[in-house]
Amino acid sequence: MAAKWELYTDGGGEFRFRLKAGNGEVIALSSESYSSKSGALNGIDSVRRNADAEIVDVD
Repeated sequence: MAAKWELYTDGGGEFRFRLKAGNGEVIALSSESYSSKSGALNGIDSVRRNADAEIVDVD
């Protein structure tokens, strides 16, 4: 089973998303909150487009 983006409404009525692996484990924790569903969908799109980023060790 492939990974999937999960879009949901938080306790405050805002929209958030997270990425889950095919086995249901959360890969990327909850996003920032968005006041609209379309804003959250744009956030998912932004992560997908920008996922090819360098790794920076901040330790």
